[in-house]
Amino acid sequence: MLNGVPNLAELHAMPQMQQPSYPEPAAVADVVSRLRGLPPLVFAGECDDLRDKLAAVADGRGFLLQGGDCAETFAGVNADNIKGKLRVLLSMAVVMTYAAQVPVVKVGRIAGQYAKPRSKDTETRNGVTLPSYRGDAVNGFEFTPESRTHDPRRLLQIYNSSAATLNLVRAFVKGGFADLRGINAWNADFVRNSNVEARYEALAHEIESALAFMIACGVDDEQLSTVDFYASHEALLLDYEHAMTRIDSRSQLPYDTSGHLLWIGERTRQPDGAHVAFMRRVNNPLGIKLGPSTSGEDAVLTAELLDPDRIPGRITFITRMGAGNVREKLPPIIDAVESTGRKVVWTCDPMHGNTFESANGFKTRSFVDVCAEVNAFFDVHEEMGTWPGGVHVELTGDDVTECLGGVDALDEADLANRYETACDPRLNRNQSLELAFMIAERLSDGRLKRHAVSPLEPFRGMDM
Repeated sequence: MLNGVPNLAELHAMPQMQQPSYPEPAAVADVVSRLRGLPPLVFAGECDDLRDKLAAVADGRGFLLQGGDCAETFAGVNADNIKGKLRVLLSMAVVMTYAAQVPVVKVGRIAGQYAKPRSKDTETRNGVTLPSYRGDAVNGFEFTPESRTHDPRRLLQIYNSSAATLNLVRAFVKGGFADLRGINAWNADFVRNSNVEARYEALAHEIESALAFMIACGVDDEQLSTVDFYASHEALLLDYEHAMTRIDSRSQLPYDTSGHLLWIGERTRQPDGAHVAFMRRVNNPLGIKLGPSTSGEDAVLTAELLDPDRIPGRITFITRMGAGNVREKLPPIIDAVESTGRKVVWTCDPMHGNTFESANGFKTRSFVDVCAEVNAFFDVHEEMGTWPGGVHVELTGDDVTECLGGVDALDEADLANRYETACDPRLNRNQSLELAFMIAERLSDGRLKRHAVSPLEPFRGMDM
């Protein structure tokens, strides 16, 4: 035990799903030992700050935007790629913030999202069967025996790639790249030649006018030039996550320092499983994926196991139902959790329940289905009087052609043009921004109907 955290031997003795099959245990032990001696990637105080922000979201005083690659790749760790993902998330956040007039908490699927659960352990091509690709954290994408062998040395590459990514992200968000006072400049490339350009530029001009008024009144706050941006990933590989756990010098409590927010997937949230046993002991804010087979009792039990003390901001439920299931499957879950008096962040993952194979053989998603699930999510919360706290999307800052539809009306023939994902199809930058405008409209309507807490609320009723 490490301050209450089960050791690796104890975790490996429990039911554990989706773990690599390493051929050399001694090599794994060596890599884990080396990881334990490396500096943390994130700090406990940053995790606490995020948890406080998520507590405000759960209380209707904020909105969570979580997004990024389905699976990061080591080759994708370069300045242009990271900048593109960051830019699309910041652009989406600006649209939502201005419409909802509540803070948008920005969390990337970034700097750690290198492993993916798979429904099958093997893949067969032309009569040859090899291990499935499980993300760069485990094996290679190339379909060869050498590439597909599970290699523990890749865990060190996760660390190095994540460290490089976080260093660049911190430089961008604190170094002026995200300065709202130059919103048109820092998004110029993003909207150029885009079918959402006119709409975005109109919004940017509105924001610039508001900022000009603020600055004329003497407001020149640092918060206009920097943003808080957090890293998240699925805590899938127990060896890596356990090795990255550190004891906070302030509180003497354990934190998994591989990322700020960690989530448990639909395939690994068994109540008696190793992932739940590990995650319940670390003090990071936690996400929990809930699919259409989840019952209200399942959700309540999982929350009680992972957060028995009901710490505000600790639990984020990420619902991934599929567009056709939301209105039937989601209300009983919300009702069961809310009836306990527990406050959680409710977010919508409109991606994973809407995947299908196109006629020409591409794994894809329809933008219409993505929007339908988001709209159904908002509708259900509006009907139940609860707060739709966020969205969780797979996206990229590039002009890929992986999801059908959107403002560019991509069809199946377009998929072959720039289908670049290592695993699941992602929204491209235009589709992402179009989704942001749709969410902004729902948040704007919802602010009036649900009476979300306005930032001006403390000043209303003041004596003049």
